[in-house]
Amino acid sequence: MKLRRLSRFHGLKRPRVRQTWNKFNLYNLYRLREPSYIFHKTFFQQKWWAKAATRAYHGEHIKERKWELMFNRRLLSAVDMDPAYLAANDGSELASGRGSGLHQRVAELRMAEDGEGTTGRDGTKPARRPAAPCATPYMQMTYAPLERRLDQAIFRALFASSARQARQFCVHGAVKVNGVKMKYPGYLLNPGDMFQVDVDRVMTATGRRKPPANKTATPKKENTPKPAAEAADGAAESQEAVKDEAFEELDEAAAREAALKALERIKEHAKLIITSTRDDLSAKRKRAFRALIRDARSAHWHVRKSDSPLEGTDNTIEDLAAMLLQLELSPAEAKAKEKAEKEASEADVFGLSQDERKIFEQLVQADKENPIDPSKPYATPWKPRPYMPAFAFIPRYLEVNQKICSAVYLRHPVARQGLAEVPTPFPFWMNQLAFNWYLRRG
Repeated sequence: MKLRRLSRFHGLKRPRVRQTWNKFNLYNLYRLREPSYIFHKTFFQQKWWAKAATRAYHGEHIKERKWELMFNRRLLSAVDMDPAYLAANDGSELASGRGSGLHQRVAELRMAEDGEGTTGRDGTKPARRPAAPCATPYMQMTYAPLERRLDQAIFRALFASSARQARQFCVHGAVKVNGVKMKYPGYLLNPGDMFQVDVDRVMTATGRRKPPANKTATPKKENTPKPAAEAADGAAESQEAVKDEAFEELDEAAAREAALKALERIKEHAKLIITSTRDDLSAKRKRAFRALIRDARSAHWHVRKSDSPLEGTDNTIEDLAAMLLQLELSPAEAKAKEKAEKEASEADVFGLSQDERKIFEQLVQADKENPIDPSKPYATPWKPRPYMPAFAFIPRYLEVNQKICSAVYLRHPVARQGLAEVPTPFPFWMNQLAFNWYLRRG
């Protein structure tokens, strides 16, 4: 059933280009060609065919009636006028002679720019005129109102692998607009709005799939023991419990004796250091040693007098021993030890060459930035999903931060000289036919 739906959505017999990163959609995009038979049809049929093809890509998950209400015949544009060019022309050539029959005029200007044309009576060529600017593709802005939709902006920002998935993110509450959760995929963004998508959702949508986990073997059912066997097991367990209690009493006595001996050794070692290096020690270090001896005596007295199990005695002995090691070193010895530890850390214990060590450090750094995490719903370390580079582009009207999966809707898309900011795979004339179809109903 799933393959049936997929073949219907990404048909190969009658290809439709969709807003998705699917491999079949990439193949249909490659096969997109200008059909020759369309120009033998009537103008109404051409408009209907262009409308059907473009609507399959631009907001096919939106109802047609809803899109007709969003359609606007006013197309935003921003054209930079060259004063030198406007001084010699009226600027109407920028529209490619739309409705004014100025195609020939543009051709003449281009010929004059190349220095072609007839020569005058004196044998000189006419003066070179300013070059005509590139035409502004207004008709490519037909579906510009759809770019304001929240789900469309999420797809354009590369946070989802399809427009339908971006819509699902909104409905499931994984999207915030200006810090507020937004569940409506049809929310129209205003310039300056910031939207953010849950990072794990984005990593799952744009990353490779997690490999299937190995099926764990089901544990075998154990045979239920007979009543006689159960009684024998209970008797054996009771005998083992009595033995464990006896061993625990012996272990407590042995632990107490070991703690007392350790404290005695700490005290004797501290006294030996004070007497042997009396002249080398400063007054501050002597006071520290005496405090250490007092703490060891106090711990020794508490261990000898207490009859309860020793709790925390091992930690106390370890702390006193660590203090003794720190106090035993003089400043010169401590500095030498620190230098030796630094040299040991810098030394390569694996026998790697310098180049191999650099590669190893790069791998370690890459593992820190992109670690292996089995708890994530996507494959780790993260890698982009297949066929993603062919669709990886961000429009000019979005400012995207991929690290925190947030983007800012800077402004509405506009048309410029030789450029339309609405991403579309269709040529100029096809969008023009679709615009005329909706213009009749506007």
